[in-house]
Formats: sequence, structure tokens, C-alpha cells
Amino acid sequence: MRSGFVNIFGKPNAGKSTLLNALMGEKLAIVSPKVQTTRHRIKAILTEPDYQIIFSDTPGIIEPKYKLHEKMMQSVKSALEDADVGLLIVDVNDDWEENDRIFSGLRLRVPCVLVINKTDNATAEKVAACAAYFKEKPYCRQVVAISALKGAGFDAFLKPVVELLPEGAPFYDSDDISDLPTKFFVGELIREKVYELAQDEIPYHTAVLIREFKEKQTLIKIVADIIVHRETQKAILIGEKGSMVKKIGMMARKDIEAFLNQKVFLELFIKVKPKWRDNDLYLKEYGYGT
Repeated sequence: MRSGFVNIFGKPNAGKSTLLNALMGEKLAIVSPKVQTTRHRIKAILTEPDYQIIFSDTPGIIEPKYKLHEKMMQSVKSALEDADVGLLIVDVNDDWEENDRIFSGLRLRVPCVLVINKTDNATAEKVAACAAYFKEKPYCRQVVAISALKGAGFDAFLKPVVELLPEGAPFYDSDDISDLPTKFFVGELIREKVYELAQDEIPYHTAVLIREFKEKQTLIKIVADIIVHRETQKAILIGEKGSMVKKIGMMARKDIEAFLNQKVFLELFIKVKPKWRDNDLYLKEYGYGT
């Protein structure tokens, strides 16, 4: 039996969350074409008869501009410290040298598999050139090429990862898929709809706080606040006659019901908390760090 922590690192939009969801066969991490969608370290537990992998999806590596960014990068640092294996994911069509600088700066102390992603959008020659470029890097133990979106390349993906895991008993029960509470995933599904529907900077100024989560006989009642910076953002998210918040609620409720496999009553409120991204008390209340 092999068991260990396999943590995923890379730039924003490299496909880390898409890869995690595809490996688990379950939507645990929200995804969006917008950068910096992932803010938390999300653990997902994959258990098979001869191995258990605890994957961690981490925020994309960036230069922090405010305290929320600092909290996000702290979660990357903690993932670096407890990893048994690192997955370094790179978009094949991105700047390879820039990715190399980022990976070199991580000071990795564990064996790493370099994951070339989005191969469905590149020629075989380009994928081969990318593999040759990273194969010579000191942090790279093996190279695998996949398309996280299409599922291509997954058959050969896990074998080299499992081989690098230490021998040992499982850390979690076989039916566990994450160590995070259900309320966390509900909040993330609501936040994902803001990323899908809102424009410009609004998604980056938004947080979600679950204020009520009550399981009743026929449904689950959920009350959540969507936090924004300014009154103008609140007006946009409410929309004309409540049209925008209603759409966010309808789309989120559909995904939450699929995730929980139960009927949901969802009530959303838009709240203004100026400069919450730089306020330690607000960040702690909204689940970002301690």
C-alpha cells in the first residue's frame, strides 16, 4: 500500500482545478476562464485498493498585491512543506521560461512530475518540444502530457505518481473524498456563478459567507451573503429588479442540488464590506487563513 500527499502547483489558469476534478470524477474545485479563481488549498482524497492519494489544488502562484493574496500564497507555502510528490502543471501554450523560473523558485524538496496540460490545443511537435525542455530541469523527475479538459492521457498519468509515493497505510477512510466541510463547497459553487456572470473586477472583489445551513426533512435551507467592496458593485450584482442575484441563485442552486443530491432552498444577500481583502478580521470570517 502506498499513501501520500500529491500537491499541484502552477500559474493561474494552467488547469490545476480542472485536473483535480477530472482525477476525482467529481467537481470539488470551481473553475473559470478568469485568473485567480482558486483561493483556498483544496484537498481531495482518491482511494484505490493499493494506494491512497491526497491531492491538493493550490492557488495560482502570483505576486501578492493585498492581504487576500498573501493568504493565498501562504496556502501554497504550506502545500510545499507537506508534499510527498509535487505536480508542476504548465499550459503547453504558455511561456515555458516563465514557468521554469516559477518552479525553480519554489525550492522543491520532493520528487516532482511535470504535467504538460492542454495538449488538445497544441501539435504533437510542440508537446514533444515542451517535454524535452522541462525534462532537463533539476526539479523534474518525470514528464507526462495530458488534456485535463478532455481527459486525454489519464491512463498513463497516475502510474508514475503512485510509484513516487511512500509506502504506508491510508490516512483517511476509503469513502472520504475531502477533509473540507460541505459548507465550504456550497460557498465555492455560489462564488463560481459570480465569476461566470459578473464582469470586470467584480469577481475578484467578491467573497461568499454561508450564514445558515439547515437540513430539514424535505430540503436543505441555505442562506448566504455575497460580499463586495462598493455600493456600485452591490447594485450590479442585484441587477434591475433583482434580475442578476436571482440568476446567480438559480444557477448556484442547481449545482448545489447536484452536489448534495438533495433539494435546496437558497437565499442570497449582497453585503458591502469596504476593503475586506485587506482586513484580517474579515479575511478570517470569510475562511481565508487564521
